[in-house]
Amino acid sequence: MARLLVIDDEKSIRLTLRDILEYEKYEVDEAKDGEEGLAMVEKNEYDAILCDIKMPKMDGTQFLEKFIESGKDVPVIMISAHATIETAVDCTKKGAYDFIQKPPDLNRLLLTVRNALDRSHLVQETKTLRKKITKTFEILGESEAITRIKKTIDKVAPTEARVMITGPNGSGKELVAKWIHAKSARANGPLVEVNCAAIPGELIESELFGHEKGAFTSAIKQRIGKFEMANGGTLFLDEIGDMSLSAQAKVLRALQEQKITRVGGDKEIKVDVRIIAATNKDLKKEIAENRFREDLYHRISVILIHVPPLSERLEDIPILVEHFLKEIAAEYGTAQKKIEPKAIEYLKTLPWTGNIRELKNVVERLVIMSDKTITLNDAKNFAR
Repeated sequence: MARLLVIDDEKSIRLTLRDILEYEKYEVDEAKDGEEGLAMVEKNEYDAILCDIKMPKMDGTQFLEKFIESGKDVPVIMISAHATIETAVDCTKKGAYDFIQKPPDLNRLLLTVRNALDRSHLVQETKTLRKKITKTFEILGESEAITRIKKTIDKVAPTEARVMITGPNGSGKELVAKWIHAKSARANGPLVEVNCAAIPGELIESELFGHEKGAFTSAIKQRIGKFEMANGGTLFLDEIGDMSLSAQAKVLRALQEQKITRVGGDKEIKVDVRIIAATNKDLKKEIAENRFREDLYHRISVILIHVPPLSERLEDIPILVEHFLKEIAAEYGTAQKKIEPKAIEYLKTLPWTGNIRELKNVVERLVIMSDKTITLNDAKNFAR
């Protein structure tokens, strides 16, 4: 049920508005002036506020100014019998959601309140989504290695430098790439991801550069490639060490000329992308064995970031486990489970060949299989 606050010095108006709004199943509080209204919004959460303009002590425009200064994002609907068009415009400029004249038309009042509530719900949903995204992308840990990675990201992200991220599978390379993009000047542009290891060699060029209709047997229509999709943003080439040599040559050309040509086409298309690459392979060894181009390596590895395996940062395990316990509880819609310190210490003794990904799976298994508190015995029985 939406909760509304009505601020008006006339008791009869407050009671009338309360009757109308409560009939529509809204919860309604009242305040007799701006000062009382401010005190109430400091103590309570409201979905929308209806505020008179002409009042003693603190009038509606003063209330509006102070409320906007507080930083709360709640729609304020101004109401008045004496205000002019200039007053209404002034209130809107100061941050009011809308303006209604007294005596209010019933349909106009209810429609404005509904629209204000819809806007309020959208704002809250957007904030919730942003929090979820931020949590999803959060790099957790206080180890020396993670601290160093965070500092490097803060320095590198605002630049246009190409970045190579190395580390074993499941260690969090993709997370680092997302953080670099999120903190860059391209954050409002697209982040396009390509898993080079998951695409067959004969299709990787079509995936990256697109193709024209009829370029090959199954090309029944034109396709836009990942480079074009990432225009103005970031292209993340995950597991680049698995890319074919022919595709590597085309990627190198695209980086040099900032142009691409679709498979089966002859038109050059200008692209503006920042490249972030990642691999679990030793690219210098791949170069020595002629499986990776040295010139491409130097093009894409202006900045090197190494993400260590979990076994090299065991001190981060308590933080990661606590995070996963919160995340899993939210996903399941259940109370968050606790874990005994001895169970945490036991988890630190395990090899974690699957790194962060494996740890999350183990925590989820422990949540499912244990009671309210995850014990040392639970960890010994279900962690492996």
